[in-house]
This record gives sequence, structure tokens and C-alpha cells, in this order.
Amino acid sequence: MPSDSSSTNVPFKDWFGASRYHRIAEKLAGAEPRFDRELFLRIALEGLAERELMARLRQTSVAADAALPGSFSDKVAVLRKIAAPESNSFVGIWYADFVGQYGTNHTKKALAALRYFTRFGSAEFAIREFILQDPEFTLAEMIRWSTDQNEHVRRLASEGSRPRLPWGKQLGSLVADPRPTREILDNLCEDESLYVRKSVANHLNDISKDHPDYVLEVVNSWDQRNPHVAWITKHALRTLIKKADPATLDFMGFGHPPKLAAVTLSLHPPQVRLGDHLTLSLEILSRGSTAQSLLIDYVVHYVKASGGTSRKVFKWKEIMLGSKSSLTLKKRQLIRDFSTRKHYAGSHQVDIQINGRTLTSNHFNLIL
Repeated sequence: MPSDSSSTNVPFKDWFGASRYHRIAEKLAGAEPRFDRELFLRIALEGLAERELMARLRQTSVAADAALPGSFSDKVAVLRKIAAPESNSFVGIWYADFVGQYGTNHTKKALAALRYFTRFGSAEFAIREFILQDPEFTLAEMIRWSTDQNEHVRRLASEGSRPRLPWGKQLGSLVADPRPTREILDNLCEDESLYVRKSVANHLNDISKDHPDYVLEVVNSWDQRNPHVAWITKHALRTLIKKADPATLDFMGFGHPPKLAAVTLSLHPPQVRLGDHLTLSLEILSRGSTAQSLLIDYVVHYVKASGGTSRKVFKWKEIMLGSKSSLTLKKRQLIRDFSTRKHYAGSHQVDIQINGRTLTSNHFNLIL
């Protein structure tokens, strides 16, 4: 999902608007005298209003290919001249997109171009064209990238080979068998860059949806005493933790049943209007004779249009609860529609899940 703090109030698709295309045309004309500015703008701007973000990104490549003279190598050479960091990093993806669309018959030159362009706008989408076409050769190159001095190149090695990259083409062979990317992940598990570590965690989280045992095998082979490894592991296992996968909870130190004398959940107000806040109040009393580690989540069962429900797990707290100790937690949650969730009126169940076990529940009524 694209994001850019400087473009908060601008619709995503307008990151590629008329003014952007004119600026790109100016750069290309300055780098290549034979560039056909009129043709570029005609192709880029025709039907612009009907195109969404990714279509506008692609149209930039289509227009550049039509308006630049020469071979693929000649055109890439021009793009290298004008490539520079943009105020909106997503815009810079178009350089790599051009390579992904027109470089599949020039693999070695194309991969070298992607390695260069990824520092101006990630090549994570474009590289997938080459993985799909020649996985062995491309992944071998990406393994080399995983030891590159540039963090953008190292991140591309992981992000570009994610089996289920959002907005990107799914890599079916890696969904079925994720082992070919193992060396990339091993090389990056202690990376100093948070930008890279986030990608490694997301890569493993992708794999966990199909091969949970394999993911546990990978992280178990790493040195968990390293704080970078520990951070990756926690975020890589987030889906399995939310699913209360027993092996994962045990690996993370939350496999034991909680020893609690009382667990009480209060919801206020009991009737909530869409757009208002719901306050969750949780009281826990330990009956354990020793301290115990607790992973506390809450689960909301959202009412669907059909009348059924869908559950959503929310992280709440990780805590070491002392012997015979009590704990009080409060949390406010805004109940409003999102692009990914529409609310429906009715009784909504809320569960408290501790160490993967549902220990108590309550309900609130949603009024539209």
C-alpha cells in the first residue's frame, strides 16, 4: 500500500497527475534531444481521469517507451540520467516499472538497472516479472543483492521475493515452496537497517500463511539473543500469534495455560453509535505462586451483512504478572467504517484471549 506523508491530502492516483507528467517530459527532453515530448504527453494524458494509481504508473512507462528513441539499453541510459529521489518515493517506482515491462528479453541488463533504480523507488513489483520468467537466475542475483552495501538493494532482495507481496504479482512457486529465498533471509536477519528488517518480517509472515512449521524452523535457527533477530521474529510470527498457533505461542514463551483466579471484562457504553468510542476495561487476578508471562489480546466478532460474524484479533499487552498480583487495563477503540471494514448494526461479542486461550467474553450493541 503506498504512503507518503507529504501527500496526505492528495488522492493516491493524483501522484501521477498532469503536472507530474509535464515535469517528467521536461526531464526526458533535457536528457535526450530526440525525445518526442508531444507524443509522451498525448499518451500519458489521454484518458487520465479514468485511470487509477497503478494504471497511471504503468502509463508513464508506456508513454516513455513510445517517445524515447533507440533500443531498450538506450532508453534505460536516459532514465539513468534523470533518475533522482522524488518528494513522493512511490513516483520513483516508474523507472523500475519501465524495466519490468520492456526488459524481460534483456535479463542481465534489466537486473542491473533494477539494482540501480530501486534506490529512487522500490523495484519490488518489477523484479517479479523476472522471477516468474527465470526464477533460478533472478534469485541467484537477489541472493548477491542481500549482501549489498546499499540498504535499498538489500531490502529489494527480500521484498521483491515475498511470495504474497500486496499489490504485486503472486509468486506461485514460492508460495508452494519458500525454500529458494532462505539464503536471502538468513543473510538479512541481523541487518542494521529497520527498513530491511521490516521486509524480512513481512516476507516470513507471508510464508507463515502456508508453511507455519517452516517459518518456526527458520527463526529457531537464528540467534534470538540478537535484538534485530528478536524484533524480526516477533513481527514475522504476528499472524500465527493472532491465530493462537500452539507451536508459535510455545516458541514465544506463551505456551503455558495462564493461572488466573479471575478475568473480568467490562464494555462501556453497552450501546455504541457508529463513530463513537468503546472503552474496554479488563481486570485480572493471578493465582500463580510464581510470576507468569501473559500475552493478552482481544477479539471482536464483527457482525456481517449476512447476519453472521467475522473475528478480528487486536494486540493489547505483553506482561510479566507477578505472583498473586492483579492487573487492570483500559483501552478505547473508535468504532467507525474503514475502506477494509464496514460495520453493521447488532450485538458484537468481544473475547479476551490470553496465551491463545479465550477466558471471558462480553457484548456491546452497535447502533447505526
